[in-house]
Amino acid sequence: MPAALIRESTVSPGTFEDRRVVALIPAHNEQELILQAVRGLLQQSRRPSQIIVIADNCTDRTVELVRDADLPGVSVFESFGNTAKKAGALNQVLANLLPTLHDDDTVLVQDADSILDPHFVAGARRHIGGDASLGAVGGTFRAVQAGPDASLAERFLIHLQDNEYARYARDVRRLKGKCLVVTGTAAMFRASTLRRISQARLTGELPAGDGAGGVYDTTVLTEDNELSFAVMTVGMKLLAPSDCLLVTDAMSSWRELWAQRLRWKRGAMENCFQYGFTRVTAAYWGRQLLSLVGILVTLAYLGSLIWSLVAVGSINIHPFWLAVTGIFVLERSITLKDKNRTQRFLAATMYELPYDIFLQIVHARAYFDVLRRSERKW
Repeated sequence: MPAALIRESTVSPGTFEDRRVVALIPAHNEQELILQAVRGLLQQSRRPSQIIVIADNCTDRTVELVRDADLPGVSVFESFGNTAKKAGALNQVLANLLPTLHDDDTVLVQDADSILDPHFVAGARRHIGGDASLGAVGGTFRAVQAGPDASLAERFLIHLQDNEYARYARDVRRLKGKCLVVTGTAAMFRASTLRRISQARLTGELPAGDGAGGVYDTTVLTEDNELSFAVMTVGMKLLAPSDCLLVTDAMSSWRELWAQRLRWKRGAMENCFQYGFTRVTAAYWGRQLLSLVGILVTLAYLGSLIWSLVAVGSINIHPFWLAVTGIFVLERSITLKDKNRTQRFLAATMYELPYDIFLQIVHARAYFDVLRRSERKW
């Protein structure tokens, strides 16, 4: 890596607040949002000491846009010979960066299609500085609103994803920030935590990944989910506090959404098999079981409606399924607490049901692909 991109820490040992924040933004063809992501970091109340855009095999104007903007404290690193996508590109930078950092320096890894709220960095550092057992601090997110040229169908799909994100944020808040994974949208780590993980891969305490002691496992579909497993396996905690907020891009087509969620679901399942059943992964295995039960309940629910139409010629809902429907209606409305009254009322009409069924079909396909060990694609 060019020496100009990595600066040795010159700050003498002092308080945690004296420590550096280095922000890494892995980007593959992200010309649409890359400058917004970078400027979101430059506008932080606690601005990073250094921002490195990691351009991985870009064929669009990502590199050109960042360099032409000539923003203070922002540099571009272009990956070399990388075939391991985001994880491989991050490992190339971290291999050179980590030896230059103090244990209490922090590294923020942020997706190029995410934009942090102005106090994200300050909030994340406050939580990490106040709890030495925290291995990573992530955030909760909203969807980037559709552009003026977006079609009605694209706007509606993004709206559905934004509702999904709002429900996730509510669940995390109810658990006071406790979460099962720090998402790749944005996550902050102490340098010592990342070094600990790299060493654990070399000693066999963690899956070896690429075998070279890289922080990220380059062999998995969901590197952020696997890194969350790794953080907890070495004895540290995860947190997604309510004051760490951001917006992130959403899929604008059903085809893109299918590919994204299939990768997420299959990757999460493969991570479970990779780590086995442990005290760390027990909750993840439980989530997979609940997901499977949800698929079976949906099949039974829809099957009963189809049977009623075929056998009786009309829909005759059994009281049990009527009660289940009532629960669904309440859940759809109550869990959109972040939205206004009109949106919560509309959610009670169950207009999101096709979206939920779509996601369950994706999950079922992921289970099927894992069982038959089909070719993994990203």
